[in-house]
Amino acid sequence: MCSDQSSCHFRTRWLAWVQSQACFSDYIIVNGSVLRAGYIDTGERQTGIWTLFDRPKPDRAMSRERQAVERARKAFLTGRSKPLDYRIGQLKSLQRFVVERQKDISDALKKDLNKSKLGTPLYETLGLEGEILLAVNKLAEWAAPRPVEKNLLTLSDQVFIQPEPLGVVLIIGAWNYPWAVTIQPLIGAIAAGNAAVVKPSEVSAHTSKVMEELLPLYLDKEMYPVVTGGVPETQELLKQRFDHIFYTGNSTVGKLVMEAASRHLTPVTLELGGKSPCYIDKDCDITIACRRITWGKYTNCGQTCIAPDYILCEPSLQDRVVEEIRKCIKEFYTDDPKNCEDYGRIINQRHFKRVMAMVEGSPVAVGGETDESQCYIAPTVLRDVKPDAKVMQEEIFGPLLPILTVNGVDEAIRFINEREKPLALYVFSQDNKLIKRMIAETSSGGVLANDCLVHFSVSALPFGGVGNSGMGSYHGKFGFDQLSHLRGCLIKKLGMEGVNQMRYPPHTAKKLDWARFFILKQVDVARVGRMAMLALLAVIAAVVLQRFLQ
Repeated sequence: MCSDQSSCHFRTRWLAWVQSQACFSDYIIVNGSVLRAGYIDTGERQTGIWTLFDRPKPDRAMSRERQAVERARKAFLTGRSKPLDYRIGQLKSLQRFVVERQKDISDALKKDLNKSKLGTPLYETLGLEGEILLAVNKLAEWAAPRPVEKNLLTLSDQVFIQPEPLGVVLIIGAWNYPWAVTIQPLIGAIAAGNAAVVKPSEVSAHTSKVMEELLPLYLDKEMYPVVTGGVPETQELLKQRFDHIFYTGNSTVGKLVMEAASRHLTPVTLELGGKSPCYIDKDCDITIACRRITWGKYTNCGQTCIAPDYILCEPSLQDRVVEEIRKCIKEFYTDDPKNCEDYGRIINQRHFKRVMAMVEGSPVAVGGETDESQCYIAPTVLRDVKPDAKVMQEEIFGPLLPILTVNGVDEAIRFINEREKPLALYVFSQDNKLIKRMIAETSSGGVLANDCLVHFSVSALPFGGVGNSGMGSYHGKFGFDQLSHLRGCLIKKLGMEGVNQMRYPPHTAKKLDWARFFILKQVDVARVGRMAMLALLAVIAAVVLQRFLQ
């Protein structure tokens, strides 16, 4: 039985939802509880589904997951993660890990995703090294008190924002870029002074094993434990109380993570995905545009959360776009992409079948060759795709590139706005006004004009989604702030009590007038301060000059 009415209501909704989902491989229901659920396929990342409410279980020894969380919290409460020297030391150790274990990282990625030896640094580890160097160099600045603008009532006071650690953070990584999307949040967590429990994706099994075995050799293993496993382990982790949960994956599981977090009022960062549109204007260099789109789409075999999901262009451009992409595929991956070292593989057969099912009903213009035994799908272009086609119903997360025709930018904007807000939006045009209009009249996690993917590498830009594509952001200082509590601080003096008389009873009309003046009067305190400083310097200069003339 449910312990309270709200739990009963939630259990009923949860059970009805599970029963309605054909995407579960299997589930078992006992006394109204979902005791086991299989994997769910939602387009971008295969992720385990866990139950939020099981029937009561008999007491047993503390789980491995709970032990890891409690050790991390105990380590955090010692206070040793707060000094900047400790944080910098851990960040440098993490950088040493990335450099020294490059072969282990590369070998694991080769087995998981067929990533090439030279491609691994480019797409996985160089960005991590850059983020670590930035954090080490900027940490003192980021962690310092941040003065804010004063008003007339706080002229003589100290008013500032003090970043402070949140506590214990749970980082749930994804399998498509298992180092980049798991370790980057860890960099922010370390820099902000938190403890962090790292849960790599079990789908990229070889990478998960390397992370579990080698990361504790470099980092404080009590403060930053790695917990591996699948559905049961993730389920158990989400039962624990954290101070922040950072999840990278799909929106379906993101909602479940958010519901689990709500039981402890835990804030979340959800890095999700979506169908990122790519509009090609007739006023652009089609050859260059298609070259950059081809690179952005087929990198990692299309398994990139910000890959261009589909192309929008005018009908007169479609043939040209198809031919240019065909040429680029040949240039990048040879006539035989299957044997090209730089071309990856679909992560597993479950996703292979999911991606291939999307081709139905859409004409193949380029590619289409497959080998299920190797999880190989050739770089593929689909033309004359209809908005209601299978390939347009969810994020593709594979090497299929649909082309839909629209009659100009107006129709393209309407098409984009009728759908969920994407993680990225791409526009190719030489018309700066058109680009600015696309930015002004649409919404997405990020916008990139005349290129693909590279905004992810800019640490000065926040990376994150909006609406169905996620919440919260990270990279650089944004990651530090996301995993910090920005604490507002005001330090007043015990003198100047006369100024406070207007707030004390008995209240009078005169006191209200004074309060209105001090609260509503807009004064540029910084400018006044600068003018006062200039006036003081002028007085000093006059005194010095007078003495000199005497």
